[in-house]
Amino acid sequence: MGLWLGAVLAGIFVAMALLSFVWTPFPYAAMDIAQKLRPPSAAHWLGTDQFGRDVAAQLMVGARTSIAVAIVAVGIGMGAGVPLGLWAAATRGSWIDEVIQRGGDLVFAFPSLVIAILITSVFGPSAVNAILAIGIFNIPVFARVTRGGAISLWTLDYIRAARLAGKRGARISVEHILPNVANLLIVQGTIQFSLGILAEAGLSYVGLGAQPPTPSWGRMLADSHTLMGLAPQLALFPGLAIVLTVLGLNLLGDGLRDLMDPRLRRQA
Repeated sequence: MGLWLGAVLAGIFVAMALLSFVWTPFPYAAMDIAQKLRPPSAAHWLGTDQFGRDVAAQLMVGARTSIAVAIVAVGIGMGAGVPLGLWAAATRGSWIDEVIQRGGDLVFAFPSLVIAILITSVFGPSAVNAILAIGIFNIPVFARVTRGGAISLWTLDYIRAARLAGKRGARISVEHILPNVANLLIVQGTIQFSLGILAEAGLSYVGLGAQPPTPSWGRMLADSHTLMGLAPQLALFPGLAIVLTVLGLNLLGDGLRDLMDPRLRRQA
């Protein structure tokens, strides 16, 4: 049940983001001061903001921004973290493994928000820098998940047979280890995707994410907090979008974990 509910919730927001490339109710950046702070109506389905911009259009394009940042950040984490995790598992107990592990500890000591502050202090706030901050934080996450899953596989008989056949560690990692930890990476990728959306919203809320005029759910929340008494819907709709998207992705991740883990299937 959770798998399908998560897939539906996540699918709705992905479809909304894709639709925004070809259609929105109004141009997302079009201002109409005469129509500012309008409640939801037939003309403006979710109302308008303090500049008269259509909230529904902002929400749709904001979904595109959040999903794009999360996808690229997860891609950075997987692209760098998985090879490091495989390398650490293949050289377990060596100085290489120790360096990779301690490097992960160093990154974990600085949350993505702190990393973003460091990056933006040098290069300035932008969606690209938010991607870098979230992506850097994802690298040790995927490295540890990969290493944890791979270490137990190195003790199995078919890996010993591959080594006796003359295969080197790198080839064994790619041909035999990686396919068998793919299920762990898929589940972790889904979870990190939801966390990436949440992190992007947080960074945009404090002004370190996507910059105007590009819409972002986090900045929509930041812009609305002084208008709660006049137009509470300006905080309600982006807040609901963040909550439902993250909830859907977490349910999807939990469902995929249950589906792909044979031990959980046997218990069911």
